[in-house]
Amino acid sequence: MNPWLLAAIIAVVVIAIVIKRMIGEPVNAKDLFAAPVILTVIGISSLIKKADLTGSDLTWVITGAVLGTALGGLRGATVQLIDKGGVLWQRYTGRTFLALIGALAVTAGFNVLAVKMGMHENARPLQLSIGVSFLGESLVVGCRGMTSGIPFAPARTR
Repeated sequence: MNPWLLAAIIAVVVIAIVIKRMIGEPVNAKDLFAAPVILTVIGISSLIKKADLTGSDLTWVITGAVLGTALGGLRGATVQLIDKGGVLWQRYTGRTFLALIGALAVTAGFNVLAVKMGMHENARPLQLSIGVSFLGESLVVGCRGMTSGIPFAPARTR
């Protein structure tokens, strides 16, 4: 697939997720985990296709993925969860965006350090970074939702 087309598709998906969560949306497991898992799989797939990865690259990628998941989890802790119509809803708050800005700064610093320490520039798939970040957020929102006692929204039918 054309890398520019893939980047455009990913940008549209991320923007749609953020807009929906700013407005507020019902929480169901499928919507919570589908996009993060798909983006993470795309990122891992693009990594597997790279022939010139070193052990150092993989160490930095794995460390970055763990960091990204943790920062996404931190962001997930700031998401507002409410009971609306008897089901769980989520909504991004100002603190969510502050956490996002902080996470972007930490991730940028980490990436600069990784490259200075020998990681190849092309060994950082953006899809993996975005995917694990949303996965960390989804894990925390999902756990918070399960402990809230408010039922998740049913999956949408088409």
